[in-house]
Amino acid sequence: MGSLFCEISRSDAEKLLQKAQDNTCFYNTDMKGDYQIVHDKPGSGRSMLNAILYRRDSQKKWTILITGPEKDKGKGYLQFDSNIWFYDPADKRFTFSSARDKFQNTNANTSDFTPQLYVSDYQIDSYEETKLGKFDCVLFVLKASSKNVTYPELKLWLSKDDGLMRKREDYSLSQQRLRTIAVPSYQKVIGSDGKEYSIPVNMVIQDHLRGKKINDKMEYEKTVIGISNVVFAPVEDIVYTKPYLETMSVK
Repeated sequence: MGSLFCEISRSDAEKLLQKAQDNTCFYNTDMKGDYQIVHDKPGSGRSMLNAILYRRDSQKKWTILITGPEKDKGKGYLQFDSNIWFYDPADKRFTFSSARDKFQNTNANTSDFTPQLYVSDYQIDSYEETKLGKFDCVLFVLKASSKNVTYPELKLWLSKDDGLMRKREDYSLSQQRLRTIAVPSYQKVIGSDGKEYSIPVNMVIQDHLRGKKINDKMEYEKTVIGISNVVFAPVEDIVYTKPYLETMSVK
């Protein structure tokens, strides 16, 4: 019989979920990557943002610097001391933000750019083996065990062999599906520490709350995040500070 008929044990399911969390957390190195964020709004066209993301997960710090288009250039986000700040060079001010906030009015949240704490912030409600396209997966239903989460319930499809997230659905407390995220493929990146990391090539986010009826058919907003030029190597401390965003905004 195929692997689908050998039901995974609870302990193996827990290990797989831990592996999925570990896949998104880079505690031994800084990470830097180029992000292209394409937002499709039915009836209103498409917009695009380019940004550079820096992460230092060991200290819960990250910085996002928007590099284009010209009207948004120099805007940025910064997390340190568990606070998130948004910087707008137009008025040279930092304003308080949240992990739950939409990133630049797209369908991505600020929390989508950070470690995904599936084990730390959630508990397993159920799990089952299933197929998702060509992948043998375990489908988890997770309920929040922390107040710090963006969504109180998740459905998570993890591929059995590597613990990579292939699909995710975000739900409200009333069981309403809010978003669907798909990761069609991953890229392997070797860090300066010699370790191999798996990073999505694209993340496709569909927002089930924001859409428009076009020709009698409901079309939902969609955001595609493309990730490239990923480097795992030390980054200067200054990058994770307010003065860095202020300096970069005038360049």
